Amino acid sequence: CCLFSSILRAHCPRTHKIHAALKKSICQCVCLQANLVCVCGFCPEALRDPMAMERANLLNMAKLSIKGLIESALSFGRTLDSDYPPLQQFFVVMEHCLKHGLRVKKSFLGFNKSLWGPLELVEKLCPEAAEISASVRDLPGLKTPLGRARAWLRLALMQKRLADYLRLLITRKDLLSDFYENSALMLEEEGAVIVGLLVGLNVIDANLCVKGEDLDSQVGVIDFSMYLKNDIDDYRSEERNSQIASILDQKNYVEELNRQLNSSVHGLQGRVDSLEKSNSKLIEEVRFTLKISVYYIRAKGDCQGLDEMYNEARRQLKEECQLRQDVENELVVQVSMKQEMELAMKLLEKDIHEKQDTLIGLRHQLDEVKAINVEMYQKMQSSDDEMKKKNNMISRLEEKTNQITATMKQLEQR
Repeated sequence: CCLFSSILRAHCPRTHKIHAALKKSICQCVCLQANLVCVCGFCPEALRDPMAMERANLLNMAKLSIKGLIESALSFGRTLDSDYPPLQQFFVVMEHCLKHGLRVKKSFLGFNKSLWGPLELVEKLCPEAAEISASVRDLPGLKTPLGRARAWLRLALMQKRLADYLRLLITRKDLLSDFYENSALMLEEEGAVIVGLLVGLNVIDANLCVKGEDLDSQVGVIDFSMYLKNDIDDYRSEERNSQIASILDQKNYVEELNRQLNSSVHGLQGRVDSLEKSNSKLIEEVRFTLKISVYYIRAKGDCQGLDEMYNEARRQLKEECQLRQDVENELVVQVSMKQEMELAMKLLEKDIHEKQDTLIGLRHQLDEVKAINVEMYQKMQSSDDEMKKKNNMISRLEEKTNQITATMKQLEQR
């Protein structure tokens, strides 16, 4: 609201009358579009409890931050690191939520608001959190309680236990009342809603290097430009998400088909092994039968029965060999299909990497466009300032002209 009012503020008397009305209407539009509660005094929501309005604003910002982080992490498709902007903004929003209504403690150096006090209570409520607290205390680069609290949040997120730890914390309001005011966010229903939203962060993987970061001197400022999207960005993000979803569907289909082929190959291999065993057993039985028959026929002196049994055994052996050959041919076909599917998977992975590189290039182009917009906005402000100076100069010249005209009239009358 202050930004729009500073742009519309006019030095000319003609526009001074409509300045208040324009400021009021712009304030209401901005508050409705950003889904925030206005505190400027023009909107009806400003007449409510200020602490309730602050809780509502923090809840809305937490919803936007968590939703944006989950969507961007799933579209990114890789492990998140400390330099990922949505993850940085998530920690900033969480820091503001935990600081809301925090009691001010007096010390020899002045007044201090520390998040480390309530977060230290978690290790008393949950023994599993003692490892995180001990790791934070052992970090050599952390000197302030705020830096320890920031490191604790990052380690809890990497463990995927941040929602569980904060849920245990908000259930003990008798302990939190020593650190927070009665109308603080952690003691009201908004805190439980935010803890419920944090459960969705268990689907992402983060690899954060806490030891090398300067967490003591970081300035936690919320970047609202990440959550104010236009139609072009929404269309591009939907198009990119649809492309990535189609590629992932193809990859899943290929993997499922590969698994089916592997199972069929194993089944055929088992059939081949069983047929070889049965064939070897049959050959041994045939040989044993032939020996018995030869002894019997020799004893009888009849060679005709021996020829018939030999032909029958030979025929059975040919059938078994043909069956084995058919199974081997089918196995070769299945192996070739498996190799083709592996080649298709490699091509799909290459296509996915190319798409990811294209997305990175598009992000860089979007950052450059944003920088150009900021530069154009600064130039516009400088031109507005020059225009105001010229208007002031014109008004002064008009005043001097009026004074000269008045003196000339006085001289003429004399």
